[in-house]
Amino acid sequence: MPRPPHSPPQARAAVALIAALMGVLVLGGCALQPWVKPYEREHLADPLMQLGDDTLAAVHREHIHAVREAARGATGVQGGGCGCN
Repeated sequence: MPRPPHSPPQARAAVALIAALMGVLVLGGCALQPWVKPYEREHLADPLMQLGDDTLAAVHREHIHAVREAARGATGVQGGGCGCN
């Protein structure tokens, strides 16, 4: 079976140059210092900035899960299995 032809040196040099430039850009992103000012931290602590779903929707899903399972899980809710919580 014949060997495939090798790529020309110009193509190899172009690929090496592109790889080197991408490496510089990736490592250049590590040099940035995105410091958060003290007066900007209040915006990051806003409940709307939390990762995840809407808290009302999460409470609703948790309630539906508890109803479907017919028991309360270890979610910090007090009460027994008798339904008299």
